[in-house]
Amino acid sequence: MKKPSKSKKAQSAPAKKTSSQQSAIFIRWRFYLILFFIFLAFATLVGRAAYIQIIEPDNLIHQSDLRTVRAKTIHSARGIISDRNGEALAVSVPVDAVWANPAIIMKKGALKDKDRWYALADVLNLDREGLINKIRNSKNDKDEPRQFIYLQRQVNAAMANYIRQLKLPGVGLKAESRRYYPAGEVSAHTVGVTGIDGHGLEGVERSYDKWLTGEAGKRIIRKDRYGHVVENISLEKSEAGKPLTLTIDQRIQAIAFRAVKQAMADYRATSASAVMVDVKTGEVLAMVNAPSYNPNNRADYQSYKMRNRVITDAFEPGSTVKPFVVLAALENGVADEHTIIDVGNGTMRIGGARVRDSDRIVGGKASLQMILKKSSNVGVSKLSLRMPIEALLGMYNSVGLGETSGLNLPGESTGIFPTRTRWSDFERATIAFGYGLAITPIQLAHAYATLGNMGKYQPLHLIEGHRQANLEHQVADPKYVREVLDMLETVTQPGGTAVKAAVPGYRIAAKTGTSRKAIAGGYSDEYFAYTAGVAPVSNPRLSLVVMVNEPQGDSYYGGAVAGPVFGEIMKGALQILNIAPDENKVTDDQK
Repeated sequence: MKKPSKSKKAQSAPAKKTSSQQSAIFIRWRFYLILFFIFLAFATLVGRAAYIQIIEPDNLIHQSDLRTVRAKTIHSARGIISDRNGEALAVSVPVDAVWANPAIIMKKGALKDKDRWYALADVLNLDREGLINKIRNSKNDKDEPRQFIYLQRQVNAAMANYIRQLKLPGVGLKAESRRYYPAGEVSAHTVGVTGIDGHGLEGVERSYDKWLTGEAGKRIIRKDRYGHVVENISLEKSEAGKPLTLTIDQRIQAIAFRAVKQAMADYRATSASAVMVDVKTGEVLAMVNAPSYNPNNRADYQSYKMRNRVITDAFEPGSTVKPFVVLAALENGVADEHTIIDVGNGTMRIGGARVRDSDRIVGGKASLQMILKKSSNVGVSKLSLRMPIEALLGMYNSVGLGETSGLNLPGESTGIFPTRTRWSDFERATIAFGYGLAITPIQLAHAYATLGNMGKYQPLHLIEGHRQANLEHQVADPKYVREVLDMLETVTQPGGTAVKAAVPGYRIAAKTGTSRKAIAGGYSDEYFAYTAGVAPVSNPRLSLVVMVNEPQGDSYYGGAVAGPVFGEIMKGALQILNIAPDENKVTDDQK
């Protein structure tokens, strides 16, 4: 018999050995596979680290800088604006802006301490609950609290110190500056104003904003997680704004403003304006308007108050252009100082219309001097019809009418200067006594300055040192200009229309004007009243124009309304500038 047990042992032993060998081979393979992946991951990390730090480190640096580097703007001081005598008209004073970080406030739950927030609202003159709701509801597009909002700009030092003592989390102060105007409403239209961010909005502040602003500086620093400065990286110093000196004389400016403001009140006028020019240099010595506004009070910023009517409002000049008609007639040889014009009974028919004089000339015969003294519409109409229309328009244009003043102020109007190919006789007549064209007060003052400068055109300027001597040129014969000035002097003497514009001790050459306001389809029942002239006649120094818009009551003529204002301003200016009186006598030829 066979022994099965021994045979089974012999067969089972090799099978057990094979299983052990297979198990050993399987573990080794898995070990190497895992080891391979470990080294691969390590090599990838080393390679990535090398790439980030050696080959392309900029992005990592950029991400770090976003979290630690801060740039602070160093604001430059805005340049001072002063008058010709160095009196400050606009200065910058240091103030603070109050800001808040709603994200920090909400994170720290700072709104729970309402007493301190109410104190902040009270000092800023804000609604208590409104301030809290503003912070609570200040969220970005992701519906997350914002990190910066302004609570109020330009608070004074006392308010800033009080806010610091409140020690509210997430509330801070930022240094800035505010423009202050010592002259207030007197020079508001000329100097202008700046906005909340310190850039010019009106007047000289706007026209020369870049010059006054300068260049802001920048300080780049690095902060740690607690907000402490750990490194000063770079510093770009700010460049202060440059100062600006105006040709304005604040003393004359104050006298002129007081006069036009009083005239506006006395005659219940819509507005009143005055502008004075130095005839020798073209410098603007005064430019005022009423109503005016307080540039230090933003609540007073209203468009009708802020308009500089001296350069923006155009009007028909009326009789104030008559001296230039006479000058054109003399220049073109259609009249001389001995010419006598037949004005009849003060009425002249031209086609289907009539030209009338408001004051008849006795005898119906008038010299050029009498035409100006009595402001004869018929007389200047006949002079205009004697010469080509181009001659008269050329004279108007050559003395500065119909062109910008060159003062570089915003909002200036050029007026309406007619350019027709065909003119009717009636149009040629009416343009001789100031109808059919529209000019601004600054243009009229420029024209009279040219007259006072013996026919020499002098460009106007408002900034000291900006005189353009290369543009000076003679536009009329000084001989004829002198004759016209002597004629104009009689207008301020007994029997003339500008008696109230006279200044005791000085020879004044002036012309008044009254024109109806143009409306759609004709003219209204409202008037412009103005007086323009130069002084002293012996050696003209000053040109002045005064305009009163829509005076109420029975007195609305230029001589009665604007004449006294002219005399008051001219008298003050002559005394301030220490201009010696000249003889105020009427010669035999002027009687």
